[in-house]
Amino acid sequence: MNVVKISKFLSLVLRHHPETIYLYMDKNGWVYIDELIQNAVRYKNIVLSYDLIKYIVDTNDKKRYIISDDGKKIRANQGHSIDVDLKLENKIPPDILYHGTASRFYDSIMKNGLKPMNRQYIHLSQDKETALIVGKRHGEPIILNIKSKLMHDEGYKYYLSDNNIWLVNSIPVKYIFTE
Repeated sequence: MNVVKISKFLSLVLRHHPETIYLYMDKNGWVYIDELIQNAVRYKNIVLSYDLIKYIVDTNDKKRYIISDDGKKIRANQGHSIDVDLKLENKIPPDILYHGTASRFYDSIMKNGLKPMNRQYIHLSQDKETALIVGKRHGEPIILNIKSKLMHDEGYKYYLSDNNIWLVNSIPVKYIFTE
C-alpha cells in the first residue's frame, strides 16, 4: 500500500471514523499507535509500522498529524468530523485570513455565511496560495477574504492548530469579501 493511501486511511480513522477499526480515541483525539497498528491489520488487513507512521507524520505536506511527546500516541491536528477537544487556545488572528472553496458555492456562502458543515471548525489559511490549493480540490476555485481580526474583536473565538491552520466555528456574511 502506498504512502498516500495510508495517509488517507489515517485521516479516516483519526479524523472521522475510529470505530472503523474499533480504535479507542480519547476526548482530545489521541489514539495509541500500538493499538492503531494492531487494529489496522486485524480489521482492515492494512499493515502499518511505527516507522511508516512516523514517516507520514514527518513528511505530510499539510502536517495533518502529530505524535505525542512520549512517542506513544498520534492524533490529527484538525479537520475532525467527530467531537474532540484539541485543547486549543483562543488566539488573536491577523487582520485578514483566507478560505478557499469552489466558485459554485459562492452564492450560498454570500447568503448564509460559512459554516463548518460536517467538520468541527471552518479552516482558514494565512496565505492565498494555500487557500487556492484547498479551493481547487472542490472545483473551480475562489478565495474568500475573511475579516478575522474584526470578527475576533467582536467576540468570535479563533484557534490556531499545531499545523498553522486557523479555526473558527462560523463566519457570518458581513465578514466575508472578495477582491
